[in-house]
Amino acid sequence: KGTIHLFRKSQRSLVGKLTHEFRLVAADRRSWKILLFGAINLICIGFLLMWCSSTNSIALTAYTYLTIFDLFSLVTCLISYWVMMKKPSPVYSFGFERFEVLAVFASTVLAQLGALFILKESAERFLEQPEIHTGRLLVGTFVALFFNLFTMLSIRNKPFAYVSEAASTSWLQEHVADLSRSICGIIPGLSSIFLPRMNPFVLIDIAGALALCITYMLIEINNYFAVDTASAIAIALMTFGTMYPMSVYSGKVLLQTTPPHVIGQLDKLLREVSTLDGVLEVRNEHFWTLGFGTLAGSVHVRIRRDANEQMVLAHVTNRLYTLVSTLTVQIFKDDWIRPTLSSVPIANNILNLSDHHIIPMPSLKAADNLNPVTSTPAKPSSPPPEFSFNTPGKNVSPVILLNTQTRPYGMGFNHGSVPYSSVLNQGFGIPGTGATQGFRTGFANVPSRYGANTRGQPRP
Repeated sequence: KGTIHLFRKSQRSLVGKLTHEFRLVAADRRSWKILLFGAINLICIGFLLMWCSSTNSIALTAYTYLTIFDLFSLVTCLISYWVMMKKPSPVYSFGFERFEVLAVFASTVLAQLGALFILKESAERFLEQPEIHTGRLLVGTFVALFFNLFTMLSIRNKPFAYVSEAASTSWLQEHVADLSRSICGIIPGLSSIFLPRMNPFVLIDIAGALALCITYMLIEINNYFAVDTASAIAIALMTFGTMYPMSVYSGKVLLQTTPPHVIGQLDKLLREVSTLDGVLEVRNEHFWTLGFGTLAGSVHVRIRRDANEQMVLAHVTNRLYTLVSTLTVQIFKDDWIRPTLSSVPIANNILNLSDHHIIPMPSLKAADNLNPVTSTPAKPSSPPPEFSFNTPGKNVSPVILLNTQTRPYGMGFNHGSVPYSSVLNQGFGIPGTGATQGFRTGFANVPSRYGANTRGQPRP
């Protein structure tokens, strides 16, 4: 028996819960390095924003947003460590892996919003271009480039590393890949660096720094201040083009879609499962990406009545577990039902179906209420027969006719050798004129002589 608590503990606030989880992550020594880089990143962002204000350069501001994105990536890395520490709970039965997917999606979307803000400010600057001071422009460029590359290459960010490889290539990567093939055709030794495709974060850092260096040179030589706005637009477009494929990929994971590259493998495994011994049908299959590199799924398997449930479950799980790490399989046996003759209890004295017939007899209405042509109610106010609730024969109890004649096989025929004349004498019967022994039909008292009428008189 559990302990009874008279006074329930008060729930902690949101800040208290966040503080508790942060202490849980900070207790791991692997997170100390990330926290140190985060502190240096905040200091670097502060200096860069001050230099952006002093130089009045929007291109440097766009490049500073990449440093802010690095801060988001460090937070995502901390969330990844936190996810590895947490265990599945009754509320989050699949674990907490989707939190890092949400962190990647939020980081890439915020970077794209910053790029849109830069595009809006650049459009305003084209109307009235301010003067750009180049005193700290080149210094801020190299400081941001050094810190961004050092952060990306020093810390293994598992979520962003997976997304950068699994997502589709950006237009910047495709253009650089075409250029790299041409360079590697001349210098084959560079193929290990430029091919198959470069890291998108390193690529955008180098491309942004190159745009700022060109801006600095053109302003120093010709005082061409509009090139700063053009460089800001270029950096914003490169940022948007780099982050958009990652946002699409992480968004599809959040929407629980099936990855396109595993659909063929899943179809092959499901065909193998359907051919297992005892399996009749595989249906209601649903597979989705739970986290980065983690596939979850559920499937219903219908098996034979004589099949072993545990054996089939083991074989199905063994086949699908090679691709689906979190799998739910529901096994149910074939439960087809034989149709019953009657839905009411049958008495003990009529269980011998060979001696009795159960014939449903429709209830007959008055003859004056029926139309002789259609046999339906002739009243104009009555509803059509298909919508009538008092349908003839719908709720009529079965009529049991007692048959005293013994029939070995219950088919309604007399067995044995019967003379030919006696067969003709039995004849067929007319409804309502009596019944004779013989074939169980609806006709009786048919004359045995050919050419006679119903009254036994010869035809003229």
